[in-house]
Amino acid sequence: MLITTNQKMIGRANGTANKLDRQDRAFHDWYRFVLSFPPHLVRDYIEDFGLSNQSVILDPFCGTGTTLVESKRQGISSFGIEANPLAHFAASVKTDWDIDPDLFDGRSHEIAEIALDILRQQGIDDAKPFDDNASELHLRQLSPEQDGLILSGSISPIPLHKALVLLECLEKYKAERGYRHQLLALANILVFTASNLRFGPEVGIGKPKVDAPVISSWLAKIVEMANELRNATGSIYPNARVYFADARCLDEILPPSSVDAVITSPPYPNEKDYTRITRLESVVLGFIRTKADLQALKKGLIRSNTRNVYKADDDDQWIKEHPEIERIADAIERRRIELGKTSGFEKLSARVTKLYFGGMARHLAALRSVLRPNARLAYVVGDQASYLHVMIRTGQLFADIAQALGYELIRIDLFRTRFATATKEQLREEVVVLQWKGT
Repeated sequence: MLITTNQKMIGRANGTANKLDRQDRAFHDWYRFVLSFPPHLVRDYIEDFGLSNQSVILDPFCGTGTTLVESKRQGISSFGIEANPLAHFAASVKTDWDIDPDLFDGRSHEIAEIALDILRQQGIDDAKPFDDNASELHLRQLSPEQDGLILSGSISPIPLHKALVLLECLEKYKAERGYRHQLLALANILVFTASNLRFGPEVGIGKPKVDAPVISSWLAKIVEMANELRNATGSIYPNARVYFADARCLDEILPPSSVDAVITSPPYPNEKDYTRITRLESVVLGFIRTKADLQALKKGLIRSNTRNVYKADDDDQWIKEHPEIERIADAIERRRIELGKTSGFEKLSARVTKLYFGGMARHLAALRSVLRPNARLAYVVGDQASYLHVMIRTGQLFADIAQALGYELIRIDLFRTRFATATKEQLREEVVVLQWKGT
């Protein structure tokens, strides 16, 4: 197995390899997962694969659209598949540059003034931190069921109230062309300005913000977006189509033999509940309203953590003959017993490992029919030791599965390394480079 260092990454320290460069902020920075991989990595593989404006790129785990936005900027058509409704929404908005920036900017200023006036009448000045007794205010709140879906303490009452006032004002203009872009700007502000969320190895709650400038921050993001849209005016860009779907079933959606390249980063087998990363904005903006909505979302995702495993899941059948995955699952179960771990979630650790790789095998099998002969593929994956400190060499296992399904392994590039505090080991993030020669 050929393992190399991505030559484009030489000179980039680990701390900057996954960072968003300043020149890449346009469109990408409208709204991004904290865990998103960088646009420059997409460009590296567009160049490496020799892609042109006649090519079509697919990102089957497109998240908030990094591959799609960068493909569009490079003049290449693309498809995206995403099962998280908020992320699907973000990717589809970030690749929609066909709106009038002046009308968008002007209407947004009008809406901001309406929202500010409502707040002023309540004695709230968005530009000045509220320091009076908030209990005397009639603050808008989430419903009890909605509140139960977000992490406790995700957002303080006054910033939430401001966001809900703005959201109500936006609803009156939902028929207008820029409405979706305005919502995405609010999603950005909810997380990065208004909330108490902090992002480390896991999403958590930081120091509470009693107040935050929600309306003015939203309007600043709108102005930034409008300027980037103005810069794109007059140029012709290719289509980027985003499907709300399960990446394990993409052959039911995409045309046969329609894709020249895949550039993507699927979930890692790391016990992260990826739905928690977008939970606040998903609930506030109405993409998730009930526990049933949340469960339906999780069922459309690759099983990468024990909190989205269900009794009827059978993706493990795809890798039941793979000895190394069976060995890892057995090691996790033995470790659980040795440590006396007895919770329901911990008992699922061995099973979720097999379901994860089985789901990835199912995805690769479905992908074959939509690829053109000699299609090239780049999958950003990471080693993990989250399941009771048993090491999972994700890239090597993924490459083995791909080869068993008829793909040719070209090489595995080292993207960066990460220090795992739990195991005191350096974990590799790699790009598995494959080719599909066709049948």
